[in-house]
Amino acid sequence: MASEPSRITARRAVRPGSILAVLAVTALAGCGYSNKSLFPDDVGSVCIEMFDNRTFRRGIEYTLSDALAKRMESDTPYRIVSNRDRTDSVLDGQLVVIAESILTLERETGQALEKEIILTATVNWKNLKTGRMMINNQSITAAASYSEFLNQDFTYGSSLAANKLAEKIVEVMQDNW
Repeated sequence: MASEPSRITARRAVRPGSILAVLAVTALAGCGYSNKSLFPDDVGSVCIEMFDNRTFRRGIEYTLSDALAKRMESDTPYRIVSNRDRTDSVLDGQLVVIAESILTLERETGQALEKEIILTATVNWKNLKTGRMMINNQSITAAASYSEFLNQDFTYGSSLAANKLAEKIVEVMQDNW
């Protein structure tokens, strides 16, 4: 009986290593690795035009355009160019919806504790070298919440929503694989 447990222990010591080796080979064989960029290679620079605002709330188009330029500088391989004549592509769009809704109310007073801002933009991205529309009137929406109870106001919430919208626009700029 003393020799039986040692055989079992020896088998257990061998099995996990072989199982891990098989799993590693299987995982590597199934996943193709590529160092190709997620963004189109035929574009090196982007001119971001000021977004047009089709709503009654003013000022958010500036926040969105600024957030989009910063997001593109940090997350894409593209150079931001201010002159349309010296760029490979142009990104523009329109803010078509700026909506605000109440998420939670204070029970006794009925005062809004938390609100949500929803921004929707229609986005266009044109390659000026080829004339191809890489994004053509695509509607993109983002939302953010803020709380007046925490001394946050509409300006704070709208800048959060503009940053989220800029992030989504950059995601849409990626190539489909």
